[in-house]
Amino acid sequence: MFYKTIIQGRIEFGTQKSYDMVTKMYLQRVETYYKTDVILKFEEIFNPEELALTIPRHVAQITEKAYRTTVGLLKYSTQFAVAGSLRAWLINEGEVMYFDLMEPNSDKGAVQSFVKGTKLVKVKGKENEAIEALTKAIDKYDRHAQAYERRAKVNFIMRNYHDALRDYNKCIQIDPSIPSSYYGKAKILIIKEDYVEAIENLEEAIKKSIALQPLYWKARRLKAECHIKLQEWGKAEFDLKLFTKRKFEEDNPNLFWIRWALYQYGLVLIEKQDYVEAIKSFDRALDSPEVNDGIDESDILYARSQARQKAGKPGHVKDLKEAANRGNRKAKAHLKSSK
Repeated sequence: MFYKTIIQGRIEFGTQKSYDMVTKMYLQRVETYYKTDVILKFEEIFNPEELALTIPRHVAQITEKAYRTTVGLLKYSTQFAVAGSLRAWLINEGEVMYFDLMEPNSDKGAVQSFVKGTKLVKVKGKENEAIEALTKAIDKYDRHAQAYERRAKVNFIMRNYHDALRDYNKCIQIDPSIPSSYYGKAKILIIKEDYVEAIENLEEAIKKSIALQPLYWKARRLKAECHIKLQEWGKAEFDLKLFTKRKFEEDNPNLFWIRWALYQYGLVLIEKQDYVEAIKSFDRALDSPEVNDGIDESDILYARSQARQKAGKPGHVKDLKEAANRGNRKAKAHLKSSK
């Protein structure tokens, strides 16, 4: 049986010695053990000029055995690398059967410093130690794109936006295939209110990730927010429609933003004078669990009252009064002016 596979990423070997060793062992293993089961051709993925193994994105229909064989060989090759990562998915009808993240895990100094820094990034209060470890990884191998990306994230957390932007740009310059670097850069540009360039980077994050990754949908949501800021209602509608139709698992962080997205989608549809669909979106927002997403339920009720009124539907007065009773200032002012 055949399944969809996606493989992408880049690993760097750093020295001619390591590159020669991995290419020799790769070819030897293909010839001795794997033969026709490996789906990637040696000459298509190994780059002698850059001493790297690069897979921009490989999509194919393969057997489970071919997937396991190919991933096994890639994992073996990764251990010769000094930096980078490879990601592989095996998918059956939209469901992930296997996901493999392949990163170097050797005793090389740059590798160990990066591993230490990555662990510290996740520990609150250890930001300075994380930056120190990641800086060591960069000092040992200055083309360590992932170390730049992780250090940028820590700088962002510490609100060192200038340093974070520098590191994100350096990461993109070295390895333009890492989607999180574009996403992180976009968040800084949004803070700077540069929504046009933020959208450009979010589009790159979307292109370089897949819809099975939470990052893909995080980027879609932020992109919609930027289009709203620019009053580009049609483009915002496109992203929000996709986001609100997506079924997220309980552990997916995008699930938290569903109510927000439904509310914003309704507002965008009002701008486009599609009042009936706006009402449906507000209905779904009101049926969604209330979370700390910056949206008060009275805001949704007030917006639905406006959509119902403009659509000539009953219930708009009831919504307006309920919103006012819950303290919505716009609803109170609306009721006061209509007396």
